[in-house]
Amino acid sequence: MIVGTAGHIDHGKTALVKALTGVDADRLKEEKARGITIDLGYAYSDLGDGRQLGFVDVPGHERFVHNMLAGATGIDAALLVVAATEGIKPQTIEHLQIIDLLGLDRGLVALTKADLATDDQLLERMTEVETLLASTSLAGAEIVPVSAVTGQGIQELKAKLLTLGESGKGTTGFARLAVDRSFVLSGAGIVVTGTVHAGEIKVDDRLLLTPSGLDARVRSLHAQNRPAGIGRAGERCALNLAGPKLSKESVRRGDWVVSPELHAPTDRLDIRLKLLASEPQPLKHWSPVHVHLAAAHVMGRVALLEGDHLAPGGSGLAQLVLEEKIGALAGDRVILRDPSATRTMAGGTVIDPFGPPRNRRTPRRLAELSTLAQPDPFTRLLALDGGFVDLGRYGLAHNQRPEDLERHLADADGVRVQGFGFLPTTMEQIRRDIAETLTAFHKSNADAPGMQPERLRVSLKQRWPAPVFRALLDGEVAAKTLVLDGGFVRLPGHSLTLAPRDEALWRKISAELARDRFKPPRVRDFAQTYREPEPNVRKLMRQLARLGQVVEVAPDQFFLRPVVAEMIAIADGLGADFTAAQFRDKLDNGRKLAILILEFFDRHGITVRRGDLRRTMPQKLGQYGPPPA
Repeated sequence: MIVGTAGHIDHGKTALVKALTGVDADRLKEEKARGITIDLGYAYSDLGDGRQLGFVDVPGHERFVHNMLAGATGIDAALLVVAATEGIKPQTIEHLQIIDLLGLDRGLVALTKADLATDDQLLERMTEVETLLASTSLAGAEIVPVSAVTGQGIQELKAKLLTLGESGKGTTGFARLAVDRSFVLSGAGIVVTGTVHAGEIKVDDRLLLTPSGLDARVRSLHAQNRPAGIGRAGERCALNLAGPKLSKESVRRGDWVVSPELHAPTDRLDIRLKLLASEPQPLKHWSPVHVHLAAAHVMGRVALLEGDHLAPGGSGLAQLVLEEKIGALAGDRVILRDPSATRTMAGGTVIDPFGPPRNRRTPRRLAELSTLAQPDPFTRLLALDGGFVDLGRYGLAHNQRPEDLERHLADADGVRVQGFGFLPTTMEQIRRDIAETLTAFHKSNADAPGMQPERLRVSLKQRWPAPVFRALLDGEVAAKTLVLDGGFVRLPGHSLTLAPRDEALWRKISAELARDRFKPPRVRDFAQTYREPEPNVRKLMRQLARLGQVVEVAPDQFFLRPVVAEMIAIADGLGADFTAAQFRDKLDNGRKLAILILEFFDRHGITVRRGDLRRTMPQKLGQYGPPPA
């Protein structure tokens, strides 16, 4: 487990950590010279039960809250430090607000410098602290008077720290470590330190840095300040990394070291936001803010999703639009500070780390976000009206392995359609909607081969996202409940019915196309022969082309589809390289038409031209079916 200190400057946080562990967490020369903590400090100790407890000592000065935040988001429990001689101060309050916004509900209060306070002062301070804690996540936390100088209360504090339990971070997902420090160690190379938020990291693991995407191999590691072969969720680890492009400049605080499956930098986070009640004004839509997530610190803006402002003390859905990409997953906590970085304003929990840039305020999207914010969102998403789960996206956002997703789907009695999960009742609704839409279309468009897939998608009662609809369509075609033919979707029982007049005309035209197969008449010739308006003949021929009966090789020049396959076979039979004249002589249809046919072949990749020679491409020979026997 990892314990983080919190509290006002000069209230004795670093001295207390040293009294508990024997380690001075101030490591910088400037810190020792000035007598204040500036950056994060670390210490480890076995407090008596064999476990190696880690401490993150944070700075108390208001100028260094950004450093405090880099360490606070990786801790399991808080040790709030209040000097008995001074009581509650501004940074006591802000640090406690941060603890509350991070949802840390395990912790203790150390009332330091107890040797300098009277009994009445101690009692008064304890009452003040209890009142302050009452409305926060640390309500009811035990308060222990201590002195780092005399040792008063130190053993009692150690004993109570041991009762806080183990880390709550899970080891089942893929690995991710939040980098809060990086440096070059002589003889070893790049070293990064941070808290393992999920999974396990082992020596020789091949990982990625997020957001840069650089490759890294774990040469060696320390877990809880001890050499180890594996680091687990909830432990502070130091990783010695090797990689072809790694350098001191390429790794920084705020990066993540992750399993390749989790590398997905993002700059749009959909969150459940809580504005502090102490804020003097409502938070306006599109307000600029400093965003802190794990050890990352970036600028961004708040896009409110349920209105144009959020009142102090209120909560609501919002999207953080960041100026640069970071690593984030669902459940991560964020802290927001004002544009001048002088005060903490708000905090929140990531609901969807891959928020959409458009349609983020639609009723459908807000319903999804409200569902994602609840326990067991997988099953609840499926149960939404028209609900589905993008399994790959959900697994990435929630750090769940494929086997976890399959178990969730089975527990919900769901069905998989390619990469998406649905409830059977939803699938029945989809099939019914598609069937009703196509039935109505076929009835009013008897001479049409079917609906184009995109037109069908936008005609349904629910506007499904294109990838979801494509998966549904492919599944139904495979199940033979729908037919996809020539780029059109139809019901299996539907066949094109030409109007009697068109049917009679087609019988005449098809006979001529079969007779003059390599030199068929053009549209205008048919129009003159049968005394039909040219546009009507052209419309009929193009309708027949969509049905696969004919192919428009050149403008208004249609060939029967089997004849096109026959001409392809003739070209292939001419050998590796042939001329237009050779092809013309085989067809005996004149140079002009032979050239038009060859140019059609070129456009469709059936032939490749080099100078005056052409050759056929084997993989394209069957594009129009087999040649007639």
